[in-house]
Amino acid sequence: MNDEDLRIAPRTRAADLLAWSDGQGRPPVAEEPLRAVLALLELGGGRMHDGWPELTSTAVEHLLYERLHLYVQPAPEEDPLAYGAAVLLLVDHQRAARRLNAKRQERLHAEAEWQGEVAAGLLRRADLVTWPRLHALLMHAHGVDVADGGAVRDWLAALVELGEEGRSAAYEALAEAGWLDEQDERGWGPARVLSVGMATDGARRLLEHGLMRRSYRNLEELTALGRPMPEELTGDFEELEEAAAQAALDLLGEWTVPGLARLLVEEFPELAPEPGAEEIDAYLGR
Repeated sequence: MNDEDLRIAPRTRAADLLAWSDGQGRPPVAEEPLRAVLALLELGGGRMHDGWPELTSTAVEHLLYERLHLYVQPAPEEDPLAYGAAVLLLVDHQRAARRLNAKRQERLHAEAEWQGEVAAGLLRRADLVTWPRLHALLMHAHGVDVADGGAVRDWLAALVELGEEGRSAAYEALAEAGWLDEQDERGWGPARVLSVGMATDGARRLLEHGLMRRSYRNLEELTALGRPMPEELTGDFEELEEAAAQAALDLLGEWTVPGLARLLVEEFPELAPEPGAEEIDAYLGR
């Protein structure tokens, strides 16, 4: 076992996969989408073999149809089809490693191709964004230098000053300008804000749970090898929960804008409200 694997966050083998792809003379695949795909597959609860996720039809559908749109926001210059291409690369690599037979490779290829196209469409839907994705998209639309942490913080502070009505207008403008596809004629009313908050909370919690499962899975392997428990896992359960929560925020930043998810939670919660039980019950009429 690699000691790097004992940490909370995944250490994907993206570099190995890219090197293999280059050695095969394949068309290049973007690194950041590949890292996101490998991490989400690992954190999705599927089996791992020698650091690679086991590919099944269920795993591919779960990633591209159910989870990807919760977490990633491609920059304007990035191709949203790159996520499907990353899955195709992994399929071929696993075939070369004799993890898949030819029939399964062909089936997974077909599924990844069309599911990748579906995922690209889901990433454009205004009713499926989460708060980190939405604010990342806003910054791209307004030309903010997202590599500049100060510029990101200043942009968020200015957004706070707009107030709720001003922010709703900014969200609406994304669809009007063609950055998103609006599926609901009611637009950005209270119900949309509530649903985005619920989706954001659920997405982050899913990620945290996946990170904790990864730690326990690695701990089982460590114990089987007769090695001591790593320092990161020697504390109590609350400490592990907090470590997973912090790692989840870092990953959400990697997949949208660096540091954004943490800023929304720690400094600008009014920009990313997540409803409590009473608000949800009121909305559902309970």
